[in-house]
Amino acid sequence: MSWKLKQVSGKAWIEWAILLLFILFFMGPLINLLILAFSGKWQYPAILPQEWSFTWWAYVFQQNEVIESISLSFGIATVVTLLSIVICLPAAYAFARIRFRLSKMFLFSFLLTHAFPKMGLYVSIAVLFFKLHLMNTFMGVVLIHMVNTLMYMTWIPASAFKSVHQSQEESARDVGAGPLRVFWHITLPMALPGIVVASIFTFLSSLDEAQGTFMVGIPDFRTMPLIMYTIVQNYPTTAGGVFSIILTLPTILLLLAARRFINADVMSSGFTMK
Repeated sequence: MSWKLKQVSGKAWIEWAILLLFILFFMGPLINLLILAFSGKWQYPAILPQEWSFTWWAYVFQQNEVIESISLSFGIATVVTLLSIVICLPAAYAFARIRFRLSKMFLFSFLLTHAFPKMGLYVSIAVLFFKLHLMNTFMGVVLIHMVNTLMYMTWIPASAFKSVHQSQEESARDVGAGPLRVFWHITLPMALPGIVVASIFTFLSSLDEAQGTFMVGIPDFRTMPLIMYTIVQNYPTTAGGVFSIILTLPTILLLLAARRFINADVMSSGFTMK
């Protein structure tokens, strides 16, 4: 009996050790970044900063280009998310409900923008945008961001709509509800978790987009990731730590706010082509 208890105890220690390594692997860089952002003086071989300070936070927020890049990034991400919802939700519903030839091929085509190196794709799009006078314009930046978000806003909602049984919609139609009312009161609420997940990934993808913005939006449209590169190259590492937290914080807050919608079932079904 004691041997079995020791064996179970040994397995528990191994599991806790693996969990600790997992936490350090993923959370270690974020913890280091957080400490760095609030450090006034931190020199080797000290484990923790010798001085704590908000100096670099004040310094970063005194830079006009930083404030402008934050507002611009959130504005672009909001517009991209709303446009993606308007354009992609009808397509997702069509993929889920309408049977037509080559439907899987069309659905698979939304993955192609993530299947190859993006810089080559962005160069070809930039050539097209130059002919259409979309270079260095707000609409051009929005469109280049939407290239990356079409997959999220089509695949995940399509799976969410497919999970709503047509018998539920037909029951509502039988009692006199019209198509629009059935969609608004039956289909949409039941598919909402998948749509929320897709919207979050769309917003975060737009917020993090740098290469496409650089190709199409420079010099007038400098978003947070582009400013981040400038700060890392031209400013002390502490200022880079502060800006990294500013760039990472919206991701953490959105994921925490939507944690009840995000689960393994939604994610796995959202990326399964049926």
